[in-house]
Amino acid sequence: METNTQLYLDFARLFLGTIILFYASYTDIKTRRASNMLWVILGISGLILLVIQYFTIGFENQYYILFIPIMIGLIYLLFQMGLIFGGADAKALMAIAILVPIQPAIAQFPLWKTLMPFSFVIFFNSLLLFLAIPLGLFIFNIFKKDIKFPHSFLGYKTDIQKARKKFVWPLEKIVDGKLKFIPMPKNFDVNDEYDELEKHGIKNIWVTPKVPFMIPLLVGYIVSFIIGDILFHLMRVSI
Repeated sequence: METNTQLYLDFARLFLGTIILFYASYTDIKTRRASNMLWVILGISGLILLVIQYFTIGFENQYYILFIPIMIGLIYLLFQMGLIFGGADAKALMAIAILVPIQPAIAQFPLWKTLMPFSFVIFFNSLLLFLAIPLGLFIFNIFKKDIKFPHSFLGYKTDIQKARKKFVWPLEKIVDGKLKFIPMPKNFDVNDEYDELEKHGIKNIWVTPKVPFMIPLLVGYIVSFIIGDILFHLMRVSI
């Protein structure tokens, strides 16, 4: 009975987190917005599941519950320091800290167990996936036969008119009459930079996509339930 209850609770956590993060990723891609109501729903759902678990099967180690406010405080600090850029990303991680504070157990998953708070595992797995984006861009550029360093790891080449309509930043800028590489524009309203490039007869430029962190967070959430703590496993193998 206890095993079945744990299974249902953890499956509910997987289902709720995946559905809400999927919808948030969709709206983030389309509008660069994610409703605050999503994180209210996720956080309240997490509290309800914790209460149900407390009054049914309890917690094998109640100290993990103490990590909920610790994780929320850590995420808030990282957001204030600018290490987490989006407010929606920070709120999503805070809600996840409530939803999945303890490692789930669905059949034989996750494969790689951990001693860390599970919301911490989800956060780091998502970061690892986010850091893998440059490799994906490089492979994409290899197929396009657009190889230029470091541009090929950071973005892709496109028409300026198309760039104006997409969520991208230019990787190139006119400086002293010459085309220069810039990793990040100082002014995020880049229409003037596009105008300047076109004045110099440049039609195709390198751009970097504004990839919402919500997407690797969604993938990292699912991966964490299936694979587990990637960082801890890599450290253990390397030792």
